[in-house]
Amino acid sequence: MEKFTNLRATAAPLPLANVDTDMIIPKQFLKTIQRHGLAKGLFYEMRFERDGSPKDDFVLDQPAYKNAQILVAGDNFGCGSSREHAPWALLDAGIRCIIAPSFADIFYNNCFKNGILPIKLPKEQVDMLMDDAKRGSNAVIEVDLDAQTIAGPDGGEISFDIDPFRKHCLMHGLDDIGLTLEKQAAVERFEERRRLQEPWLAT
Repeated sequence: MEKFTNLRATAAPLPLANVDTDMIIPKQFLKTIQRHGLAKGLFYEMRFERDGSPKDDFVLDQPAYKNAQILVAGDNFGCGSSREHAPWALLDAGIRCIIAPSFADIFYNNCFKNGILPIKLPKEQVDMLMDDAKRGSNAVIEVDLDAQTIAGPDGGEISFDIDPFRKHCLMHGLDDIGLTLEKQAAVERFEERRRLQEPWLAT
């Protein structure tokens, strides 16, 4: 998993509440367990007509937001089913941070496990950042995970809270497998001790 320490990037506004995981990545894109290639299905029904032709008004397809890595969204982002493809698709499209007043619990947890930083802020502060994000290519926001701050385009700074363990995992690029591998030496010592003490288990 890629580390998350400091991110200075364009922020895209998505002023919608209750964006569910089926909106983020529709069911027809769930047939794969590969994490790459899902960006093509991200917000598919908001980006394409039924005949597959592109719509011209979706924010992430506008030139100013083509390289956006931060998404400023509304309440209850990521609600609906627990599909992990939702954070996979966002990450595959380059989104590393989502700022919203609230998140669905499972989606929130899945973000941390996939290298995305979800930040909860009071609605008033999200509204301020939403206004900043509407500036297009000038909507550059800096997120400093170590300092737990967000700096807007005009230099204003907002602090945010995060669980210390989740912060540690993001800053060191540790997913569940990475956390286990940190204990590899201890696991190998245990296996060797068990092999000597209980050799019949190896047969």
